[in-house]
Amino acid sequence: MGFFAELQPPFPTGVVVGNTYYATLAADSPLRIRIDFQGTIRDREYGGLRRAVLHPDQGTLDTTVLTFADHQTFARRDAADGIGPGWDGYGRIRDWHESGPPPWIGADLTGLRRAITHYAQIWIPTSAPAPARSKLPSLPSARPSTGRSH
Repeated sequence: MGFFAELQPPFPTGVVVGNTYYATLAADSPLRIRIDFQGTIRDREYGGLRRAVLHPDQGTLDTTVLTFADHQTFARRDAADGIGPGWDGYGRIRDWHESGPPPWIGADLTGLRRAITHYAQIWIPTSAPAPARSKLPSLPSARPSTGRSH
């Protein structure tokens, strides 16, 4: 719950169940979004977030992964620890301890939030008015043909 509270997803309603966030994409839409942690090959180690768009009748419509490394979520922490791409723990969080500070302490969630917002905008029906059409000058009406050619 704490991670998603800090992430502040941009949806009108949302709830955390276990380690998964569910939300309505728009008040009048049947579409839902599910965001959970993308695991690695290690138990309780996560390399990003997995987001999915769900429809109540059609099931999962789309799934994508946002890696922490691609969105610079732990860039400051990793730089301070002297680790980079290819190093153990780079761009990862590990939830191996029952006590202590949350494993995402120091995360910069700006890139993830922006990516989630942009992704949701693809799926949310727009209610913006259609752009005004440009007015073309009226063409003179055609004269009836007299049958003569000029």
